Amino acid sequence: MLRRTRLFGTKMRITFELPSDAPPGRVSVVGSFNGWAPGVHELLPRRGGRRTVSVTLPPGEHKFRYLAEHDMWLDDTTADYVDHQGSVISI
Repeated sequence: MLRRTRLFGTKMRITFELPSDAPPGRVSVVGSFNGWAPGVHELLPRRGGRRTVSVTLPPGEHKFRYLAEHDMWLDDTTADYVDHQGSVISI
């Protein structure tokens, strides 16, 4: 799930969230905004078993996917759309 919070100027804070039934172990959000680098934006445990991480993004189109342990890739169906490269959000 994605939550969008408008910040000062044109930037937006995107909170990436996985539910408690998501794959166990470490999960990172990787995408065009962090060079597709695992571990840079790792989702951390919150109440109720969900996991989140927030990232501030500039205007534009941003592609991303979730990368869980054992090379398991996940898309986010709450993104603006999902294509063959993953989930996409536009700011």
